[in-house]
Amino acid sequence: MLTVSWLGHSTVVLDLAGTRLLTDPLLQRHAWPLRRRATPPVREAWTDPDVVLVSHLHHDHAELSSLRLVAHAPVLTAAENAEWLRKQGLRGEALGDDWRPVGGDGVEVRLVPAVHHSRPMPHRPNAANGHLVRHGPTSIWAAGDTSPFDGMEHLAALAGGERLDLALIPIAGWGPRLSDGHLDGPAAARVCAAVKARYALPVHWGTLHPPLFTVRGSRWMHRPREKFLEALATEAPDTEAVDLAPGESVTLDI
Repeated sequence: MLTVSWLGHSTVVLDLAGTRLLTDPLLQRHAWPLRRRATPPVREAWTDPDVVLVSHLHHDHAELSSLRLVAHAPVLTAAENAEWLRKQGLRGEALGDDWRPVGGDGVEVRLVPAVHHSRPMPHRPNAANGHLVRHGPTSIWAAGDTSPFDGMEHLAALAGGERLDLALIPIAGWGPRLSDGHLDGPAAARVCAAVKARYALPVHWGTLHPPLFTVRGSRWMHRPREKFLEALATEAPDTEAVDLAPGESVTLDI
């Protein structure tokens, strides 16, 4: 059994075989300068993770005040990112392309590529990656922010199977215009087909907005979900959408 909780943006809690994994935690009201549309997730939804998975150090994925709320947990990320996080007093630990055991019942994690280097920050490293998680035959891909990349069709094989059980797939940016290094809904659906995902949870949409956002202009925040679900039906008919609102959970029998 796998319980999946989407807390908004790219923050997902995975409860798998007694191990709790937390991705790209955004647990506060804002990720400066971006603003959260709804209230932050309740503490009970994300407390006591065994491990934190950080894809890259942009503020909407590595928000320091949120990371300090789970400072007891190791933060698994690329080596450059881990070193920077350690300088901030966090438990940054370098992860590579070897499987690392986490938790206590055979759950393992490794890095996989991501293409997201178009917005370097002068004060933080620019390494970007996704994560593969596996437990026995169960496999999960947390894509991070990425464009399509060569070899993504082999992700299931890297996890030891013929298809991925779950993809945490980004479907938007954080504004009405999509910048490089992101997927829109149709592109995300094509990626789900390429990796042969059994289930797909769309993330990175409908949560954060620019400071001058108004409710009147909020339509664009939900459009990515609509386009993704439409495209998934035609581009990846063998992939089932896990269609959650922020704060909702589902248990998958995989």
